[in-house]
Amino acid sequence: MSSETRPHAAVPLLSRLAATAVVSAALVATGGAAASAAPAAEPTPTSGPCAYTPTPDEPAARPVSLPPDPRRTPDHGTVRVTLHTSQGPIGLTLDREQAPCTVQSFLHLARHKFYDRTPCHRLTASPRLKVLQCGDPTGTGEGGPGYRYADELPTDLPPTPIDPTGVRRLYARGTLAMANAGPDTNGSQFFLVQSDSALRPDYTIFGTIDAAGLATLDRIAAGGIAATPENPTPIDGAPALPVEICRAKRGA
Repeated sequence: MSSETRPHAAVPLLSRLAATAVVSAALVATGGAAASAAPAAEPTPTSGPCAYTPTPDEPAARPVSLPPDPRRTPDHGTVRVTLHTSQGPIGLTLDREQAPCTVQSFLHLARHKFYDRTPCHRLTASPRLKVLQCGDPTGTGEGGPGYRYADELPTDLPPTPIDPTGVRRLYARGTLAMANAGPDTNGSQFFLVQSDSALRPDYTIFGTIDAAGLATLDRIAAGGIAATPENPTPIDGAPALPVEICRAKRGA
C-alpha cells in the first residue's frame, strides 16, 4: 500500500513499530552436555475479550502497563477526551459501542500520561488523504505502547466519489481512527481526519472530533508541511507548525 493511503507511520518510516529488541535464548546444560537454544516464549495476551498482547520485539516507547481487559468490556456510551495541544484544544468523543477495546486502550494510555508531551509527527495533504497523525512519544512513527490488539473495523462506510472502484471508502472529516502497520497491529498511534479522505476500510474508527478540534486541525493544516532540502513542497511529513499534545485528559 502506498504512503498516500497508508496512515501507518512518519515518512519515510512507513513500517510503524519497527524498533526491535533482540531476545537472547539461554544455553541450558543438562547432564553435562549443552542443550540447544530454547525457543523464546510466546507473548501471553490478557485473558479478556480484547486480548492485549505484549510485543517484546517492539518495546514500549514510554513505560506503561497492559490495559485492563475485563470479561465484560464496556461497550455502550461515549467518553469525552480533550487533547490540549500547543496549537489549541482538540476535543474527542470516544464511542465504546463502535470500538470497545480501542476505547479501553486509549483511555488507559491517557490515564497513564502516555500521550502527554508527545508530538503529532505526521501531516498528510494529498488529494486522497488529509490527516494529522499522533500517538508516538518518539516522534519518529516507530514508537508504540509495547502491546498490540485486534482491529475493530467499520463495516458501513459509504463509498467515496474519488474512487469509482469502490475499494476505498470515505473516512469523513472529523473521524478519529487508529493507525496500524497491518492487520491487528493497533497500538497507540491514531489519526485525526481533517478533510474527507479515501482509504481502504482497514482502520478502526473509535470516535469523532468536535468543532473546536476541527478548527485546530484546520489551523495546523493551513500551516502546511515542513519542507526539506530533498522535497521543498511536500504533501506528507512533519507539520510546519509543530504540534505537541501537552496533555490528554478525560473530560473537557
